[in-house]
Amino acid sequence: MRDYYERLWARLPDDLDPPDLELRARFALKRIAAGERVLDLGCGEGELAARIAQAGAQVTAADVAEAALARARRRHPQLRLELVAIDGPLPFGDGAFDVVWASEVIEHVADTERWLSEARRVLAAGGRLLLTTPSHGRLRVAIGGMERFSEPLGDHLHLYTARSLRRVLCELDFAEVRVRSAAGPPLARRLLLAEAVRPALAAGDGRST
Repeated sequence: MRDYYERLWARLPDDLDPPDLELRARFALKRIAAGERVLDLGCGEGELAARIAQAGAQVTAADVAEAALARARRRHPQLRLELVAIDGPLPFGDGAFDVVWASEVIEHVADTERWLSEARRVLAAGGRLLLTTPSHGRLRVAIGGMERFSEPLGDHLHLYTARSLRRVLCELDFAEVRVRSAAGPPLARRLLLAEAVRPALAAGDGRST
């Protein structure tokens, strides 16, 4: 899988126009305070990580592809960048961050339970998980067809609705879970914005990661 993402980032154009970038940036910046320790998990070329850092947060930007980090390094040399394993533990200590920010990442993750468990592990007690992912409500799927959102050779492994995303976050021992849809017509929103908290004593802290 790492080879796949290395090839993907190597062939992506330099002038990327990520979907709903400004909306996602506003969502993050409204919820992250200056001085907080933030892990941008799946940072890509680092645009959102750089904006969060400019707002005064202490940002570590991580990705599974060295090709993505090379772009981030060229564009935002001030960022702290880390290469992380696609299917292994994160190279950070327990409770190392106040916020884990993962924008347009969870839909690409094969082992969602392990990935979320690692995100929870590196959060301090009371720390927040902030994530965005495409919304796949019934109307959008009915209009667009399943193939539009889950191509056989694509990298979207999971399709989320607000209900299914809320359920998985609750099952992985996050608390105060809030998920809302955004961007697009009321019955066909294209984006999910989620936030959740690592409790002081999570029931699954002993869960294998």
